[in-house]
Amino acid sequence: MAVPGKQSSTAPHLLGDRSSFLGARIPHEVEAMARSLRDLHHDTFRKILKAVVGALEGKDSKESVKNISENETLSEEQLSFIIAGLYTLIKKALRLPMSTLKQDVFKEDLKELRIPEEFIADLTSIIFGNRRQVLEDAALNQETRLPSIEDLRWRVDVAISTSSLARALQPSILMQLKLSNGTAHRFEVPVTKFQELRYNVALLLKEMNDLEKRSILKIKD
Repeated sequence: MAVPGKQSSTAPHLLGDRSSFLGARIPHEVEAMARSLRDLHHDTFRKILKAVVGALEGKDSKESVKNISENETLSEEQLSFIIAGLYTLIKKALRLPMSTLKQDVFKEDLKELRIPEEFIADLTSIIFGNRRQVLEDAALNQETRLPSIEDLRWRVDVAISTSSLARALQPSILMQLKLSNGTAHRFEVPVTKFQELRYNVALLLKEMNDLEKRSILKIKD
């Protein structure tokens, strides 16, 4: 589904001492959706929500959107804003585990956007109901993935006969990777480069550990 390519709101959206589940800055399409929901009939909202959820599940919702456009009393622009906003809102909510995003917090954030109560109830049933697992599985299947490493083998080799005197009798590491897509890759790593790689990985792990210790990144109930 097409999402209008506009910038997010310039003002941070803070609720007391926390930010909305949508982020510190509310996406423009969500704000536009909230405005477009005013005076919208509940049945119409449910039809649009069903089409958006279907799209998130990987279904073709073009026909559903076409029927809404032809049979409901709302402009094409209003329909586009609502679809784009719902799509973004649901995607952002699904990124947070239910242990982190509580129902009452979710509802409060939507109330801050002045979304009608009956619409909030429908959205809550999607995010916290039985449909959630289907949406999460669909999102996982639609993700672009790189092949993973299934097997790694290595050995140290010393070149005795070589055209380069600089490499003669210098140890190197021969590595072979087998990936999940069935391909295999062989390459040679000089010991100096391997030591550099080892150092950088250790440094990265230390920095990640330091970040986790910072209180600002800890999730609080």
